[in-house]
Amino acid sequence: MLQEAVDYIVYGLLGLDASSKLGQTLNFFVYDSVKILFLLFFMIMAIGFLRTFIPQHRIKGWLSHTRFGIGHFLASVFGAITPFCSCSSIPIFMSFIKAGVPLGITFSFLTTSPIINEYLVVLMLGFFGWKITLAYVASGIFIGTLTGLVMDRLSLEKYLEKDMTAGDEKEVECRTLKSRVLFGYSEAKSIVTKLWMWVLVGVGIGAGIHGFIPEETIQAMISAGGIFTVPIATIIGVPLYASCAAIVPIAVVLFQKGVPLGTALAFMMATSALSLPEAVILRRVMKIHLILTFFGIVTAAIIFTGYLFNFLQNALV
Repeated sequence: MLQEAVDYIVYGLLGLDASSKLGQTLNFFVYDSVKILFLLFFMIMAIGFLRTFIPQHRIKGWLSHTRFGIGHFLASVFGAITPFCSCSSIPIFMSFIKAGVPLGITFSFLTTSPIINEYLVVLMLGFFGWKITLAYVASGIFIGTLTGLVMDRLSLEKYLEKDMTAGDEKEVECRTLKSRVLFGYSEAKSIVTKLWMWVLVGVGIGAGIHGFIPEETIQAMISAGGIFTVPIATIIGVPLYASCAAIVPIAVVLFQKGVPLGTALAFMMATSALSLPEAVILRRVMKIHLILTFFGIVTAAIIFTGYLFNFLQNALV
């Protein structure tokens, strides 16, 4: 319904051509801006409402004592079953932080959620088959778990913006349904008010990249990389922002044109997991040092995974 409404506004009321770059860019911008802001408000409100039933110190206690990476693994699995892109995952990520969830566990979710979702899995099954799809899902969960564990080791909590952390907030005391709903609404309104401009800037950058960089240019750059195709594909994929419907076909074309499997999947992972719009939105939540560290760890893990897939290609195909 949202897409139909946006199509009507952009192509009907504004009269832009659906096949033009400007029309597609504006359509992408409006659709993703509305979607992300709605998710941001709704998810923060819902989690704020749920927080009123569980004391904050208890949430911290449950998750802080998780050992052997189990909490990070479970956060990655939860991310794998949520149908969000890199920007749409940020509302839940922020809600986890506000609830006092350890930083590494929140990053495990933020990493895996966009890499794996139900839509992407279905597309991959149709294009690549079950072996490659299963290996892709397993590697995505592994990357998310590993990223969270490394982030915990680095102790980077000091790089979070103070007003976006749980800090020393007083325990939530709400006894009626109305007060619980109002608390969730207040939390959502407060955070969205601080974040909405960053969302629009981030999505605007993503829309520009989506609308004006031809797929043929991306394919040519990756194909010409030789032994360095994996890092090149990953680095090209990091700043891009696109839906699964656009990412998977590009990866398939690369693979069909002789690009190694791991290289094609590394491009798909990088485009899904990281994006320039995501970095812009995260800047409101954390300092640039933490963003660069997160992007660096995930990028390195994707490059390693790409080379591993290339090595195992004959067994998977």
